[in-house]
Amino acid sequence: MSPAVKVEGLSYAYETTAVLSGLSFDVKKGEFFIVIGPNGSGKSTLMKALSGLLRPKQGKIRIMGRPILQYSRSALARSVAYLPQVSGLDFPFKVFDVVLFGRSPHQGIFGLASTKDMDMAQQAMVFTHVDHLAHRSLDRLSGGERQRVFIARAICQEPEIIILDEPTASLDIAHQLRIMDLMEKMKIEKKVTVIMVSHDVNLAAMYADTLMLINQGRLVKCGLPRDVLTCETLEAAYGCPLLVDDNPLGNHPRVTAVPGRYLKNRRFE
Repeated sequence: MSPAVKVEGLSYAYETTAVLSGLSFDVKKGEFFIVIGPNGSGKSTLMKALSGLLRPKQGKIRIMGRPILQYSRSALARSVAYLPQVSGLDFPFKVFDVVLFGRSPHQGIFGLASTKDMDMAQQAMVFTHVDHLAHRSLDRLSGGERQRVFIARAICQEPEIIILDEPTASLDIAHQLRIMDLMEKMKIEKKVTVIMVSHDVNLAAMYADTLMLINQGRLVKCGLPRDVLTCETLEAAYGCPLLVDDNPLGNHPRVTAVPGRYLKNRRFE
């Protein structure tokens, strides 16, 4: 079975600054694939390339077995939904209308919503538990509620792949867990392949089927969380002392940052 996403020798640069350098990896169909790495390591650029917003300078990307450059914009949107770090929707749209935007790739030239489109929007809101907010204005929602609305919009696209760039950033712990649980629910119930960037390595360890660490645009390690999240690998990438042990909640590692005041006369020196 071909992978949902196949990347070969992907490189990208902004003018003369290289951001991605020779990345190669596969994302299996129906898996929860999480990308981690320090700030400025190229994670957001990678997500934009996978969603078709950036054209690679070198290398190839295949989506569901087909070269990404062969997709039209609307055809790609029927296969891939992308949720960026910051949404450009700052207008006071109603929640239902925002979610309904996700049906655009499936609509005709006049963009008229069908009964099916309306039903799909309602189902997406129920799935993400925002149906009670349907007639609320987007600009009156909390950060966690807004994220769930944007995820509902992505679900409304009926994608095979959803790509999210730090969807839990700036959210409190409860909302972070709700978003991560929602992604896992999409993977299990809707058989959607989830590709996500996360700065929280512990959340990533608990949810990822496959974890990929990149640094300075290069692949450091890709595999099971236990294989990627080692002291040696993480300290080299992040440049700070870390403690990695077993998480009491399950068979995955737990990463603890070691503050400077604990370094003196300790084994972390």
